[in-house]
Amino acid sequence: MNKLSCIDLSKSFIINKESLEVLSNINFEINESERIAISGKSGAGKSTLLHILAGLDKPTSGSVNYNSNDFSKISLNNLSKIRLSSFGFVYQFHHLLDDLTIEENIAIPAMLNGTYNKDTKNQIHELMKNLNIIDRKDHLPWKLSGGEKQRAAIARALTNKPKFLFLDEPTGNLDMENASIIQDIIIDISNNYGVALITATHDNEFIKAFSKVYQLSNAKLNELI
Repeated sequence: MNKLSCIDLSKSFIINKESLEVLSNINFEINESERIAISGKSGAGKSTLLHILAGLDKPTSGSVNYNSNDFSKISLNNLSKIRLSSFGFVYQFHHLLDDLTIEENIAIPAMLNGTYNKDTKNQIHELMKNLNIIDRKDHLPWKLSGGEKQRAAIARALTNKPKFLFLDEPTGNLDMENASIIQDIIIDISNNYGVALITATHDNEFIKAFSKVYQLSNAKLNELI
């Protein structure tokens, strides 16, 4: 079974020549198919933690391990391969490329991974059907609603069939109705695709759908449930 963990993880930033610690000696692990929510106030360090766990940022000290791979001891090329093949990331803002169609945006991870082919194209179409955006496949992002753009971002994150899906306040830019729809989609994805969820959120209703809930406060991560 795939497992992602961190050991004694800490992260500090230098601001005005002073050190600001946002993560302090955090120990954490998540197994394949688990659903974990990380709550906390804005600025608590939730995004920083997700970025480090996903290999998008480096800790000041401590280590992140994916199966037998210590991120600090493998090459950037191998780390990129892990991110492409095993991880998906959904941001608060969709970050779609304006000059590409929705289908082209969703296909980017497979193209970067060198695995785009007819089967992948069919898989992408199936994802788009499940997310109810197949009729938007040839549209440019500006023609879509906020909720549709976020569904496209979720589809893009799932293109390479990741084992772990990171979601950084995925409904933070949406109205209540669209936020509820996206939240239901995310939980359905976890159930149907068996992908583990690591989600940063302060939405108390959304948190109820997770098997484990952690709170990040004063640079410490504490398990609530």
